[in-house]
Amino acid sequence: MTLLFPRALVDTKDPRLSLGAQAEPGFAGADVAVLIPCRNEAASIARVVRDFRRALPDATVYVYDNNSTDDTIPRALSAGAVVRQEKLQGKGHVVRRMFADIDADIYVLVDGDDTYDAAAAPRMVELLMDRQLDMVSAARNGAEPDTYRRGHRLGNAVLTALVRWAFGAGISDMLSGYRALSRRFVKSFPALSAGFETETELTVHALALHMPLMETQATYRARGAGSASKLNTVRDGVRILRAIVALIQQERPLQVFSLAALLLCALGIGLGVPVVLTFLDTGLVPRLPTALLSTGLVLLAFLSLACGLILDAVSRGRKELKRLIYLSLTPPDYAR
Repeated sequence: MTLLFPRALVDTKDPRLSLGAQAEPGFAGADVAVLIPCRNEAASIARVVRDFRRALPDATVYVYDNNSTDDTIPRALSAGAVVRQEKLQGKGHVVRRMFADIDADIYVLVDGDDTYDAAAAPRMVELLMDRQLDMVSAARNGAEPDTYRRGHRLGNAVLTALVRWAFGAGISDMLSGYRALSRRFVKSFPALSAGFETETELTVHALALHMPLMETQATYRARGAGSASKLNTVRDGVRILRAIVALIQQERPLQVFSLAALLLCALGIGLGVPVVLTFLDTGLVPRLPTALLSTGLVLLAFLSLACGLILDAVSRGRKELKRLIYLSLTPPDYAR
């Protein structure tokens, strides 16, 4: 995923939080798993695995291959990764499989295209532990001016703004594929999406349940030679937008149906006022079809409002259940 809208929420002038610093990590007591979903990344996967093994020497690096047709698997194995396969095509399917299969205290999720800086991982994990967080997301900070396509940059800005409007602030680069996650987050995450919408789902899951989270910056670089992006700006942008709309409808049904009710009511009243004024003036209803349409629109408005109230109660119950499942898991109180 290569869309960008970065804004750091961590004071990067603080030397303790400098993601490029090679400080001694303070999480020796935690079981860390690096999760790398990939497809046809033979040109970069070995370097990614080696970099993360160097950055997190006590972590286990897992590569989940998604039907690659090149040498991704043998190169990942030769670099020292644990390689597994997911046959269902799509990043969302791979993330769901990884989260289900792997049991750890901390999970570092990163793409296999060598665009994210592995040196950021120790500080992300340390922030997660020190501040008892459930997610640390890395907003992408491009060191090269041509790292991002304009369509990706604009798309990320628009989609992130929509999520911030609907679910609240906290994440400025919603589509970042580089995150550190707690076990409590991973094991309570429903993972229903199939493709690149999974980053949106991760973000909304954290924001909707008001989980403790933080965003920081990490260097983002262009793909190396021989590596091609799987993201289509228009097609995947539409899919992500559709996922956001569906999540808003699921998590905020009263607002959605209230807005529909307001529009229907306004249209109905707008059509009905001239009919009513004519009736008051002449005692006749010369435009019966318009009167019926106006009445129908107002009735639909009240029906939409009633649906919103009912679905809001259902959504609240689902949210309470997800929250209870989240609270039933071990909190991020890591051993030192």
